[in-house]
Amino acid sequence: MNRRTFIQNTAAGAAVTLFSPYGIAAPRATKYRTALIGTGWWGMNILRAAIAAGQSKVVAMCDVDQNQIGKAVAEVEKLNGDKPKQYRDFRELLATEKPEIVIVATPDHWHPLICIAAVQAGAHVYVEKPISHTINEGKAMVAAARKTGKVVQVGTHRRVSPHNISGRDFIRSGKAGKIGMVRTFVHYGGGPGQVTPDSETPQGIDWDMWCGPAPLRPFNTKIHPRGFRQYLDYANGTLGDWGIHWLDQLLWIMEEKYPRKVFSTGGRAIKTDNTDAPDHQVAVYEFENFTATWEHRQFAGNNAEKTHPQQAVGCYFYGTEGTFHMGWLDGWTFYPTDSKKPVIHEDAKLDLPDQQNIANLWADFLDSIEKKRTPVCDIEIGHRSSNMALLGMLSMKAGRSVEWDGEKGIIKNDPEANKLLERAYRKGWEYPKV
Repeated sequence: MNRRTFIQNTAAGAAVTLFSPYGIAAPRATKYRTALIGTGWWGMNILRAAIAAGQSKVVAMCDVDQNQIGKAVAEVEKLNGDKPKQYRDFRELLATEKPEIVIVATPDHWHPLICIAAVQAGAHVYVEKPISHTINEGKAMVAAARKTGKVVQVGTHRRVSPHNISGRDFIRSGKAGKIGMVRTFVHYGGGPGQVTPDSETPQGIDWDMWCGPAPLRPFNTKIHPRGFRQYLDYANGTLGDWGIHWLDQLLWIMEEKYPRKVFSTGGRAIKTDNTDAPDHQVAVYEFENFTATWEHRQFAGNNAEKTHPQQAVGCYFYGTEGTFHMGWLDGWTFYPTDSKKPVIHEDAKLDLPDQQNIANLWADFLDSIEKKRTPVCDIEIGHRSSNMALLGMLSMKAGRSVEWDGEKGIIKNDPEANKLLERAYRKGWEYPKV
């Protein structure tokens, strides 16, 4: 049984089956002391997969929102009987509980400091994407993981999703011909929105700690919970959120590490609410043998290209033999150049209820820890994929194209643009250094 066939046959039961993309791993009795930092919607999605895998004892949970963490702790106790201790400060959790595994599912601006602190405290880490808010933070995360020897898995779970793997195999086999261009995109409908006034911080939320190393701004219900990605102090908009998934697919399928030149433009043509991320953006990535683009829009929708009733997302690979669409809920489809040849389609195989494949990625994480090997979505891979999005944002902020030296991790011949590889932290927080 090959890797692809195994994943396809076991996707439905992935939550209770230990899977390794390098083969089948026997069930193990080891239970790792596990902590979740960031107990919101997505953090709990990851933790549920960890609990279902049967190798985690949830010893602690951390969140600056006490209203959120209480519900999360109650759910864990109901799921498996664990009674995790509650913390507001991740540093106290790490020092007191000494977890073996830490899940970092906070807003993006917190990923670097928590991930680095966790590996330095002796834990293996599952960190959500994008791994960082700036490129130099990502460098420091890779350096910390290598120095400590800890496994760090990044949540780019499409690398273990069955239809993504079979789609990659199809393209790599040459059936789509030579690929000359790749288009990645996410289009959702929407309108101008409306301004939501700032308000007093609700009781039970440590807003100063929520902002942490990022700028301290007044509390707003559009930021927390779940709205932070459209505020550039704490994330990098749709490109930093959705873009990393499809740009990661691009690097993975085309077997590339980084582009050599990037240009991006965009803005806020429609939005008039109090977010500040671009409501539309286009980025162009120049590689040696092909060109790639990213585009998103938060207005007008895209009924012309919808391949699923609720979405127009994914990647188009344009080859000499036809066009290949890698989607999400709709699987993948190949449209041959020769109209006499049949369209080829494969449905998606996704775990419910989140319609992702976190369980497979978590199983690979456990197998990597056990076998002391590099995980499928290693921190360095996650760093490169995050950089694709971050370089697009950097180019847009700089107002010009940038030439990227991927080996050195710097922008060529542009001192001013290089200043955008990092940002100053708020007083009291130290920027991570490589």
